[in-house]
Amino acid sequence: MTFSALKDTQEKRLHVGQGEHHVTRDPNVVLSTILGSCVAMCLRDPVAGVGGMNHFLLPEGSGAGTDAGRRYGAYAMELLINDVLKAGGRRDRLEAKLFGGGRMFDSLRDVGRSNADFAEKFLRDEGIPVVGGSLRGDGGRRVHYWPVTGKALQRAVTDTVAPRPAPVAPPPVDTGALELF
Repeated sequence: MTFSALKDTQEKRLHVGQGEHHVTRDPNVVLSTILGSCVAMCLRDPVAGVGGMNHFLLPEGSGAGTDAGRRYGAYAMELLINDVLKAGGRRDRLEAKLFGGGRMFDSLRDVGRSNADFAEKFLRDEGIPVVGGSLRGDGGRRVHYWPVTGKALQRAVTDTVAPRPAPVAPPPVDTGALELF
């Protein structure tokens, strides 16, 4: 299925923004998000037919238990896992796909790599297998995920990497000039 075909279906599209997550059992729901350096985990239990997506901004931070805390990886991952389990999923059947973690700015710290590294380590430590996805690289991506089937589509968002600024030459220094009048 192509992205243009998405527009012609009767599926319910739900956008997952920064610091948000959504869990569903509805086979007609498509979860979508746009990622740069952020990471989205797509998680499901294929037997129970339940799954969801989160979208986090930074690997770690304070504010767990608050709305601000949802923007951080550790809290966002726990929320999604717990909500999939509450909806009928079993921990031993969970599988994940990870997307995002792009390098958005050449001259700054690579936040995307830190996010991607965090997500992979978190899932490894939790014993949840990563069965697909696309992490790191340059630029942004748009992701659509069907939680019940586990199908995911990704498309590059072009022109999202900020170009490195051109070096500016210092003004010429006036050394020893002689002015005649």
